[in-house]
Amino acid sequence: MATLDVRPRLLDALSALRDRVDATRFPLPLPGAARARRSRAELLAQLDDYVVPRLSAPEAPLLAVIGGSTGAGKSTLVNSLVGRRVTEAGVLRPTTRTPVLVCHPEDRHWFSGRRVLPHLTRVWMPVQDGPQASGHEAYDVPYDGPYGMGGGRVGGWTGLGPRPGPRGGPGRGSGLGLGGGGVAGGYPARGFHGEYGGYADGAGHGRYADGYADYDDYPALGGLGAAGTRAADYVPDEPYDALVDSLRLETDPALPRGLALLDAPDIDSLVTENRELAARLICAADIWVLVTTATRYADAVPWHLLRTAKEYDVTLITVLDRVPHQVAVEVARKYATLLDEAGLDGVPRFTIPELPESAGGGSGLLPASAVAALRDWLARRAEDPVARAAAAARTAEGAVAALRTQVPALASAAAAQHSAAVRVAQRVVDAYARAEERALREIAQGTPLAGDALTHWHCYPRDVPADALLDALASSLATLLTCVVSAADAEIDLASQRDPAAEATLPAPDAAGVAGRAGVAARHWRRCVEELAEEEASVAERATLPDPDAVAALAVTGLLGGRRARTAGEALADLLGVHGALRLRERGERLLEECVRRVLDAEQDRLLAPLDALDITAEQQADLIAALSVLRKEHPHAAAWPPARHASERRER
Repeated sequence: MATLDVRPRLLDALSALRDRVDATRFPLPLPGAARARRSRAELLAQLDDYVVPRLSAPEAPLLAVIGGSTGAGKSTLVNSLVGRRVTEAGVLRPTTRTPVLVCHPEDRHWFSGRRVLPHLTRVWMPVQDGPQASGHEAYDVPYDGPYGMGGGRVGGWTGLGPRPGPRGGPGRGSGLGLGGGGVAGGYPARGFHGEYGGYADGAGHGRYADGYADYDDYPALGGLGAAGTRAADYVPDEPYDALVDSLRLETDPALPRGLALLDAPDIDSLVTENRELAARLICAADIWVLVTTATRYADAVPWHLLRTAKEYDVTLITVLDRVPHQVAVEVARKYATLLDEAGLDGVPRFTIPELPESAGGGSGLLPASAVAALRDWLARRAEDPVARAAAAARTAEGAVAALRTQVPALASAAAAQHSAAVRVAQRVVDAYARAEERALREIAQGTPLAGDALTHWHCYPRDVPADALLDALASSLATLLTCVVSAADAEIDLASQRDPAAEATLPAPDAAGVAGRAGVAARHWRRCVEELAEEEASVAERATLPDPDAVAALAVTGLLGGRRARTAGEALADLLGVHGALRLRERGERLLEECVRRVLDAEQDRLLAPLDALDITAEQQADLIAALSVLRKEHPHAAAWPPARHASERRER
C-alpha cells in the first residue's frame, strides 16, 4: 500500500526544485519555447497547488475535481452528489469563471486559507436552495484570506429562491462576509434570485492587500461602518468576478468528512482563462473525476486529459453521463474498449442515464439512485483512512515521479535558450571585432584624409586655418566609424536571417544615431590631441615656441593621413623636434585606438542590451538538474521512476 512520504528533507528538496523552476525563463521565441513556458506554468501549478500542500498535510481531506467538456453535466452532478444546488448548471452560467468547492463544515478550515490554490480568493456563500434550505443557523467564518478579508459571522438566512425571501439575521465582522443573506461584511445586497435585507454589526471597510488597489469605496467588497445599514436593493456597480479570480466555498453536512468536491470550469471553454483555470484546478486534485457524455466520449480534449492522468498515474474515475437508455449498453461497451486500448482498463467507470434535470421535485437534481454508486465510491475513499491515504499517495507519488521527465525537458529548453543567446551574442561580437580591425587598417592606410579633409589639407595653411582643418579631419574620422558600424550591422543582419532569437532581440539599425555618437567621439579625440599638442608645444626646445593649433593640425593630419600625410610628420618634427614629434604621435595613436574601440564597444553593447536584459544564463539548466538530483536522492522511490523519454516521444500537453 502506498503511503505519503512527508520527511522535511523531501519537502525542502521539492521547495528548492520549485524555486528553480520558478526562476527559469524562456523569453526567446525558439521552436518549443511556447511549450516549455506552458510546461513550466503547469509544473509550478502542480507543485504549488497539489504536491507541496499534499505532502505537507497528508491528513487533509481528499479533493475530487469534477472536470469535463461543456454541457457534460458537471454542475448537475456536483449538485446531485451534495443533494442541493451549490453551483449553477447550464452551458451559459453567470459563474463560469468561479469554481465552486463543497466540503463538510468541519473541513472548511482546510480550504479557507492558502494551503491549496493560493492564487484564488476565497468567497463564502450562503446556501442557494434545497429542500431544507431555510432556517440555517449563523456560524463563524475563521478566514484570513489573501485580500485582507477578516473572519466574520454569517447570519442566518432562509435561502435563495426564485422569489425574494424574508430578512435573515444579522452578520458581524469586518472585511468580506455575509449577513442576512447578503454579501460584504453583513450588509444587504442583491442575491442571485432575489433581494435580501440585513444589517451589519461591525466596523471597517474592506481593503485589498498583496499589491491590489484599495476598494474602500466598494460597499460590496468592504465592511460597513459601525452599526450601519443598507437598503435592500443595493446592486454593486461591478460583479465580484470581474475584479478577482475567486473560489466559492460551500459547506454541507451531507458530504462525508475527509472529502471535498470542486466543480471546475469547462476544459474546452472558448475563453482561454477558463481553460487554463480548469487545467490548474485539475492539477490540484487528489482524485480526477472526468465527466463526458454519450455523444462526446471520443472527443480529443477529454482524451488528452485521460492520457495526462495516465502519465501522472493519478487516482482517476470516469463518468459517462446523459446516456440514453436505448444505447446505454452499447455506448458503455465502446467507451470501455477505448479505455482498455489506452491502458486505462483499471479506471473505475460510472454510467448515469439521461434523465430530466427537473427530477427531484423541480430542484434540478438527479435522483439519488442515479449517483448512488459514485457517491458511495467517493465516500469509501473519504471515510476509510487506508483508502483515503492510498488515493492521495498514488496521485502525489505520480506527480513527483512525473518530475523525472518534466524537469529534464525544461532543462533542455533552458539550454536551448542559452545556446541561442550565446550564438546571437557571439555573432555580434565577431562582427564588431572585424569592424575594429577594419577601422584601424583604414586609418593606417590614410583613408580619413580624403574628400573635404584632403582639400583642406592641400589648402593649409595658406587658405585654410588650423581649426577648419581639424574640423574636417574629425568629421572624416566620424564618417569612417559610421561606415564601419553600418557594415558590421549589415553583416549581422545577413547572418541572422531566419534566426528567431536574433530577430526578437537585436534592435533595428540606427544610422542617424550612430553618426551622431561617432561624431561626438571623434571631436572628443580631437580635443584630447589639442591638449597634448599644447603640452608638447610648451616644452619644445625652440627659441620661439610653436603655435599649439598648428602643432595639433599637423599631428591629427599625420595620424589620420597615413602616407599621404608624410609631409605633416616632417613639418611637426621641425616644430617640436624629432623626439617631441614621436612622443606626440605615440600618445595620439593610443588615444585614437581607444576612441575607435570605445565607439565600436558602445554600438556592440547597444545591440546586445536587449539580449543581456533577458539574463539567459547557463545556470538555469544546471540549477534544474542539480535540484532534481537532490530530489531523487531524498525520494524513497526514485529507483522506480520511469526512464526519461526522448524529446520526440513526449507529447505536447
